[in-house]
Amino acid sequence: MVGGVSVFAAAAALLLGSAPPGGGPAETANVVCGWRITAARVLAELDPGSKDGGSAGVVRSALLALGADEPGFVPAACYSAGAGNRSDDHENGSNAHQGQTGQNAQAPSVAAAPPGSSALSSAQDQGATAGEVFGWGVPDVVDDFTGTALGPGWSAYDGPGHAGNGVRSPGAATVADGILTIDGSGDGTTAGLAWTAHSQKYGRWEARMLAPTGSPSYNALALLWPTQENFPVGGEIDFAEIMDPSRDKVELFLHYGADNSQVHGELKIDATRWHNYAVEWTPGGVTAFVDGREWWKTTDTSILPPGPMHLCLQLDWFPRGDGESGRMQVDWVKQWGLAADEGASTDSAGSEGSTDADSSTSITDEVNNVGGR
Repeated sequence: MVGGVSVFAAAAALLLGSAPPGGGPAETANVVCGWRITAARVLAELDPGSKDGGSAGVVRSALLALGADEPGFVPAACYSAGAGNRSDDHENGSNAHQGQTGQNAQAPSVAAAPPGSSALSSAQDQGATAGEVFGWGVPDVVDDFTGTALGPGWSAYDGPGHAGNGVRSPGAATVADGILTIDGSGDGTTAGLAWTAHSQKYGRWEARMLAPTGSPSYNALALLWPTQENFPVGGEIDFAEIMDPSRDKVELFLHYGADNSQVHGELKIDATRWHNYAVEWTPGGVTAFVDGREWWKTTDTSILPPGPMHLCLQLDWFPRGDGESGRMQVDWVKQWGLAADEGASTDSAGSEGSTDADSSTSITDEVNNVGGR
């Protein structure tokens, strides 16, 4: 690299790796955390099409060179007390949420990893969240899955499985040690949950989840589903759909129209480890985030859902004759409403949509993954 890019990168690298003159460890941590959080947010808001010769292109190239687009660029410690965390953030299990649905002041612990899965990160290693990076403030509702049962507001599916495959059983979803676990057996007994009590048109949702390796017959996903139960006209936003058996990528599908059209995006990621998946739905578009950074966006308002939606968590079974078990786990979920004057958190132009892949919904008929079916 030459010119302004190399100078900017060198200066930024020096700041990230050194203490401020005369500062102690706490002050150093604050500087590093503050810089990294700012860098991640600035990069998210820079247009990916910025020309290399312009100032925006110089800054973007420098931030990319420093790895600001990588999950984990903002250390988890930056969101812990004493390391740059603001007292008014109210993120990651703050006692500011007591009294709301399923909330608790204690940070959740992590359940033991299933056989054959990757090692799980510590519960305290929360990583960057979109809510923190983009200043979404105090969530309207949080569930961090304390206790031994689902909190109020959830509806568990009970009946035939997704697209008639297997069985939806409320008993396949369990809560223990601050973790929601949805298990799927080799015969297709699995679970799905809808946060029906918190339906809204427009807003932001974020979920911390993982999908250990297991049966190739199981897909794990977090999605927004139309509260009027009018799919496909009512749309669907699968903002974290983990379909690949190796769990090495996450996909997004936005469904729209009477013919169940869709646009698609995918991101390479180790989905067997904890990641924070978020979606933002505004009158101007839909944006997806992972670990506090934007990875997909559409500004095509003609394909947006027409009415209120709610969050769903599902482990869907598409039998491939393997007879193996599957699993997904969720540490917490959060939801924010959208004020009348609020727009998108980033100014990027959006991603190119594609129709070169099919989501689990489009594989089926109109009998979809809804409670009571």
